[in-house]
Amino acid sequence: MLWVGSQLTVGYVVAPVLFASLERTTAGSIAARLFHIVGWGGLACGVLMLVLSNVLARSGAGQYRRLRWLVLGMVLCVLIGYFALQPSMNALRMQAMNAGMDIAASPYASHFGMLHGVSSVFYLIGSSLGIALVWLLSTAWPPRAA
Repeated sequence: MLWVGSQLTVGYVVAPVLFASLERTTAGSIAARLFHIVGWGGLACGVLMLVLSNVLARSGAGQYRRLRWLVLGMVLCVLIGYFALQPSMNALRMQAMNAGMDIAASPYASHFGMLHGVSSVFYLIGSSLGIALVWLLSTAWPPRAA
């Protein structure tokens, strides 16, 4: 719940408020840092949850077998979104800043926008899987023998 809650809060509450309240470059820098923290936290939670669900599934709690796939999907979304796409987006942002311009006014804007769109799709998929995971976990606890 911590992972899913932080993902939903940062992505769908904090980031929009930042962009509505601050100058675009400042909001983008703060949001990128927050997404980085959520990404590392998500990766840590995901690995821990995969290990725990494997232990529970092997000890007879069969309903955790299907939950592992949701967690694995969430971890893949984190890996792709935060550790494959975000570094490229940050590099483009830094190139624009080094040229003395905002990313939106730079020649990198279209490439950044495409990466941002793909990243947003993975974020939405990961968030949706997280909501499904929380829902299914609430019906799977306490673990029962399969």
